[in-house]
Amino acid sequence: MDTKIKTEISPSKIIETGMGFWASKTLLTAVNLGLFTLLAKGTLSAEEIKEHLELNERSIYDYLDALVALGFLKRKGLLETATYTNTAETDFYLDKNKATYIGGMLEMGNNRLYPFWNNLEDALKTGLPQNEVKNSNMPLFEVLYSNEQRLRQFISAMGGFQMANFTAFAKNFDFSDHKTLCDIGGAGCELSIQVSTLHPHMKCISFDLPKVSEIAKEKLEEMDFSPRINIVSGNFFNEDFPSVDIITMGNILHDWGTRDKKLLISKAYQALPKGGALVVLENLIDDDRNENVFGLLMSLNMLIETYEGYDYTASKFNRWAHEAGFVRTEVMPLIGPTSAAIAYK
Repeated sequence: MDTKIKTEISPSKIIETGMGFWASKTLLTAVNLGLFTLLAKGTLSAEEIKEHLELNERSIYDYLDALVALGFLKRKGLLETATYTNTAETDFYLDKNKATYIGGMLEMGNNRLYPFWNNLEDALKTGLPQNEVKNSNMPLFEVLYSNEQRLRQFISAMGGFQMANFTAFAKNFDFSDHKTLCDIGGAGCELSIQVSTLHPHMKCISFDLPKVSEIAKEKLEEMDFSPRINIVSGNFFNEDFPSVDIITMGNILHDWGTRDKKLLISKAYQALPKGGALVVLENLIDDDRNENVFGLLMSLNMLIETYEGYDYTASKFNRWAHEAGFVRTEVMPLIGPTSAAIAYK
């Protein structure tokens, strides 16, 4: 019996997952080096890539061929005769010169999150964050926003990472009976830009802290969207939400504990008119808690990053929304593991 079991099961998944940081760091390093941005300009040999990126010759073939085997590069030829190009996905999503670039999140993963996740065991034992706030009592966002370069990287990471979901929401939500929208925690105002671009009748507000609002204003000046997007500065815990038809929150609720989640949902309810909608874009964990791996891992990331934050299921959101007074809820699947949880007043 034991022999039969041993021949029918394989350790492959255990090994691949346990050593998954090898593949992860290989990709993250390529993003940080700008490899995919370089190859977006054209096909190059290993020697040419080595010279452009100032790499050592020792493992250049192993590194590039590992990216080929992982599915992130294409290759013709072998070793000295080989030439390399991006795949369709890496060319579309990892070229810094394209508006579709999502590498900001991967850059942050490499430069910030990767070392913090080394302390997951400590986080599980203490329940405390393991990032920049580990040895202080300062809130995460106060620490992040104290350094402009770090703040800009964070905003770029969040905006680029969610862009496809913002676009999907703007395309699929029915805006016909609405005229105004406020994006709470609007960061670089990417969601507002998508909505106002696709729905010219919509007037949008991007609401965030003053330091973030300055960066959002710079972006609007570059894109000339200011007539239909208004940047409002404030603290969404301390101030009332603007009165609008739709309130959106993109990856906001998961930053906070249950009490603050309920407070933000309640504040949205108070600001909305009858028929208005609260839209929360998150990596909702499936109700059976065994399918959305990314959502569950994102919740662990909130353990690493925050004092009380966690990701949640649609059923939990529904309960909180009904407690606040909303009469109807629904879930709109977006891209990959992300969904829009919608509550109507």
